Formats: sequence, C-alpha cells, structure tokens
Amino acid sequence: MDTQKWKIRVMQPADYEKVYGLWTGIHGFGIRSLDDSAEGVTRFLKRNPTTCMVAVSGDEIVGAILCGHDGRRGCLYHVCVREDHREHGIGQALVAACLEALAAEQISRVNLIAFCSNEIGNRFWQGLGWSFREDVNYYEYVLNEKNITTYNP
Repeated sequence: MDTQKWKIRVMQPADYEKVYGLWTGIHGFGIRSLDDSAEGVTRFLKRNPTTCMVAVSGDEIVGAILCGHDGRRGCLYHVCVREDHREHGIGQALVAACLEALAAEQISRVNLIAFCSNEIGNRFWQGLGWSFREDVNYYEYVLNEKNITTYNP
C-alpha cells in the first residue's frame, strides 16, 4: 500500500458512522457511551472544526484522530488505524496533519494518553519521538456516571 491509496482530510460530522465502525473493529478499543455517541462527537467537532482528521481509502475510513485544544494545549484522543492498514505511514500522516492544524491555531504543546497495556500504541508514540512524562500524575473526576466506557474484545 502506498500513499496513493489513501488520503488525510478533516473529519466531518457526516463521517461519524464510518468512524464509529472503525472504532468498534479495533481490538481493545474503549468507547464511551456519551462522549463517543454521534451527539458527543458532533459536539467535539463543532468545538474543534479543523483539527480532527480521518484517513480515507476509497470510500472507507481506515484511520481517525479526535484532536482538540483549549487555547493553550492540544490533546489527541482515539488515535487509531484499522489493523489491516497499519505500518504504511497512515498513523504518522494523521498525527502530522493534527499537529499542523494545532500549530496553525498557535498551540505549542500537545498531550495524549496511552494506556500502559497498549504496547502497540506506546511503541508508536515512542517511535515518533513523543516524550514519556514521569513527572506528572493523571487525575480524573467523573461528572456523569452515565458515560460508561466499554472495551472491544
């Protein structure tokens, strides 16, 4: 597979069904009942209209990143490439497109979370030169208990 077989573009609300299909096809991927619903993703895209990306091959979405910022720091969420399309530069191209979009909005620092058990993801980020932080703790406070995370088998 070469870059002629896929392209990167900004994610649109109309992409939701295909992006959701991508998410549900990835082993171990966690999907939140509210945040990752059509309404939740549309809300995120409205807040971040230029920074979320998809990789498209033909009429299929084979990769996606939800990417947003708060005016100070960017954050990458749900970075994924369909398992049968990995190791062809799609993930790197998605990340590069997100970083370029964030830089255009004058964001100078980007964070992400990779679960310790996500060996493939951790190797990917380290391979791209992202820094592992040992000097911070990550905390979470749940405001809505109905936002349940389920993980694909």
